[in-house]
Order: sequence, then structure tokens, then C-alpha cells
Amino acid sequence: MSAPAFEAFLAHLYVDATTRARFLVDPTGEAERAGLSSDECQTLSRFDWVGLELAARSFDRKRQQTLHRAGRRLGLWRRVTRRFRRIMGTAAQEGSP
Repeated sequence: MSAPAFEAFLAHLYVDATTRARFLVDPTGEAERAGLSSDECQTLSRFDWVGLELAARSFDRKRQQTLHRAGRRLGLWRRVTRRFRRIMGTAAQEGSP
């Protein structure tokens, strides 16, 4: 397996709690199912489990904060758009004969 595929597997571990739980129960089996080489499976067997959980929680918090901020920006954009449409609708009605 290539380095990008190995990194993709690691990224998946960080963001998918189900995969992470399966990995914690059977690291070698989960890595093999993902198509990792025996060397990569061995590397993962020496993985920092506490660090994995801490990083996964940190990434999840950041993702939730980003989604919250994006939702607030979208809400602001919708309010501005609605107000603009009301103003433009009023202006069009005032200008019509």
C-alpha cells in the first residue's frame, strides 16, 4: 500500500468512531481489511492509543465548531438576503405606477 493510502486509513481512524472502535479491538485485522501491508500493520501495532483518542476528540470538537460557525454565517446571509429582497420589493412597489 502507498503512503497516501496509509495516511488515508489513519485519517479515517481519527474521524470515524466505529472504525476506531473496531481497530482498538483488533488492530491487525482492521488494518489488513483496509489493505495495509504487513509492515504497515506492524507499525500500527505500536500506535499510541491514548494519543489516537485524544486527537480524535480534538478533531471532532474542531469539526463541530466549524459546522456551528458555518451555520451562523449561513443564517446571517439568509437574514441579509431576506431583508434585501424586502427592501427591493418595497422600492419596486413604490416606483411602479
